[in-house]
Amino acid sequence: MGELLQLTCLGAARTVTGSKHLLEAGGERILVDCGLFQGLKALRERNWQALPFRAQDIHSVVLTHAHLDHSGYLPRLVGQGFKGRIFCTPATANLTRIVLADAARIQEEDAERANRRGYTRHAPALPLFTVNEAERAMLLLQPVGFNRPMPVAKGITAEFISAGHLLGAAYARVEVDGKTLLFGGDLGRFGRPVLPDPTMIQKADILLLESTYGDRTHEADDHGTRLARIINEAVKRGGKLIIPAFALGRVEELLYWVQLLEKSRAIPELPVYVDSPMATSVLAEYRGRLNELDPEIAGHGETAATATERMMCAFSTARLKVIASIQDSRAVQDSTDPSIVISSSGMATGGRVLHHLTRALPNARNTVLFAGYQAVGTRGQQLLAGAKYTRIHGQDVAVEAKIESIDSMSAHADANEIMRWLGGFTRPPALTCLVHGEPGPMDTLKARIERELSWKVVTPQHAQKIELN
Repeated sequence: MGELLQLTCLGAARTVTGSKHLLEAGGERILVDCGLFQGLKALRERNWQALPFRAQDIHSVVLTHAHLDHSGYLPRLVGQGFKGRIFCTPATANLTRIVLADAARIQEEDAERANRRGYTRHAPALPLFTVNEAERAMLLLQPVGFNRPMPVAKGITAEFISAGHLLGAAYARVEVDGKTLLFGGDLGRFGRPVLPDPTMIQKADILLLESTYGDRTHEADDHGTRLARIINEAVKRGGKLIIPAFALGRVEELLYWVQLLEKSRAIPELPVYVDSPMATSVLAEYRGRLNELDPEIAGHGETAATATERMMCAFSTARLKVIASIQDSRAVQDSTDPSIVISSSGMATGGRVLHHLTRALPNARNTVLFAGYQAVGTRGQQLLAGAKYTRIHGQDVAVEAKIESIDSMSAHADANEIMRWLGGFTRPPALTCLVHGEPGPMDTLKARIERELSWKVVTPQHAQKIELN
């Protein structure tokens, strides 16, 4: 092309949410990821702000994976006039359909509840996007298999490479004007159950790299010992264990560990409720794609009969019940019997888990366990910081329950794993942009990469334009 090649980070710049990267080349514009901002109010308000371009001027979207902070803005983009294709892997396409339908339903329900109960500052409260807009976005999804370069705009090709972070998650390797740009999405972990290791990469001219855990390392894997202790202590107190969990990925790993602990008799066989309208569909997608998961789960080389049996038993427990209806959800909320309740959202920012927390938090017998990253400004981060009250649906809820966390289940690579992955490069990128991280972890990782690898590293500000020519 020989014309302006420019990158603008319109999300995940000095923060962990809202991934949205605009690539401009030779008059073409594509977005890599199109996510929602979460956490602090100032960040969430960006979801309502106008984009610095016309949605109809975007040729296509390249989607690395289905998590809301990477896909959740798609319905709003479509509502503003985007009509191009959304390229992603087949599993990402299926999971994104599930995620967007659920998110749209929650948006509409939350707006209706706020208007009915009068705790909104807006008149009236409106959903960020509607079910209709989500359905229109789903029609634009274009599945593409791993390792298959695909034209996504004039003079621009994209290829998906397995990232190990989530079923279907990928790096997007974009080729344009003789340059290779690698959009890392979210980087998975090494040696973890359920998901495969992230694919090692040898070279790229420009690298966008996440930095969520850029200043720390995860707890060592204890083979479920700590989870067993937390479960057994809750049972001994006669309480329930409430686990806010991301419906994509985290629920499946939690079920894997509970099943393992039951089989080894490290914990009693308890009722395990997965309370999420989309849980059935997500579990079916994982069970139907065992071949894309960790070899231990996939069971490579097994007979067809054994593989079918493994599929039926994967991510199950002795007394598992997946909750779909509101009536059944309320019955679980009303019950005081010891049980495990896994419900979204993972940062306790919305969804059905809020109803479980409203009932469980004031009772010291109960335990709330966080098993993933809690962004600044989220209810999960506030509870982990020791909040005595939390506001849910316009009401202050006392916090008497025991608050626990397990960091080892995170699906994001920690600082050492990031450096291990970077060690696969045979030559340094001309430029490495750190994204998807809070300023502290991001700056720590920048200094470490510069110190240990002598690479050129930048940390773009929100909406900062970077010329790549």
